Amino acid sequence: MTPTTLIGGHVSVAGGLATGGLKYMAEIGAEMIQVFVTNPRGWALNDGKPDEDAKLAESGVPAFIHVPYLVNFGSPNPATLKDSVAVVRHALRRGVEIGAKGVVVHTGSAVTQGRDEALRQVGDNLVPLLDEIPDGGPDLLLEPMAGQGAMLCATVQDLEPYLDALGRHPRACICLDTCHAFAAGHDLAAEGGVKETFDALHAIAPGRLKLIHANDSKDVCGAKKDRHENIGAGHIGSAPFAEIMRHPVAAGVPLCIETPGKAPKHAEDIALLKQLRPT
Repeated sequence: MTPTTLIGGHVSVAGGLATGGLKYMAEIGAEMIQVFVTNPRGWALNDGKPDEDAKLAESGVPAFIHVPYLVNFGSPNPATLKDSVAVVRHALRRGVEIGAKGVVVHTGSAVTQGRDEALRQVGDNLVPLLDEIPDGGPDLLLEPMAGQGAMLCATVQDLEPYLDALGRHPRACICLDTCHAFAAGHDLAAEGGVKETFDALHAIAPGRLKLIHANDSKDVCGAKKDRHENIGAGHIGSAPFAEIMRHPVAAGVPLCIETPGKAPKHAEDIALLKQLRPT
């Protein structure tokens, strides 16, 4: 029997990680959630509130953490690298405290240094963090980017050397963003495009797909622009999302929207994805 695909979204935690997050979840009809546990555009860390952590953990809601956007393990800047290590270590610890299933981190950019050197740096600094994850703790979910600049990982094929740099660590898993993949050149809207993309992902990283960021794209395939659109309103369209949920590689993998707008638009996107979900 094919497992049910949970459909949810990145939620506002205004009012508290659990109090605000679960309220927003109910408002948009989500079945799982993704949250920030720190400022997504800064380095500052906080310990959260034990009562909110416990409430979220005890709710049983499948939850994921997204780390701040500044994190870059490929950066030649020593300060950025040091802060990236601290932020991801903090997010993994917070993931244990709230019972999160995964911590999503962008795969980063080499910026001005060589790709090979950047990948060695990624391995040197991420593997120790992966080793620290306790049994039952969250996996680290690597999210390929849209391909702009010196990004280390954009296409599914780019995951092969990236995972190799991590020694194929068992806690290194994948979060695939549909907008990013489309922007990087995977034509999910073309006939056979979804199958080709997810078959390739299985060949390179079997069993590692743990989360899908379900986002349409404001730009055409291969544009290398990270601009999300509401489901069915962009160049990917709605039909490929139904196909994704039918593909065996995505069976049981949660879909999480990160689409424009506030609660009413997010509720519409989630409702549409539920309509497209195989019965």
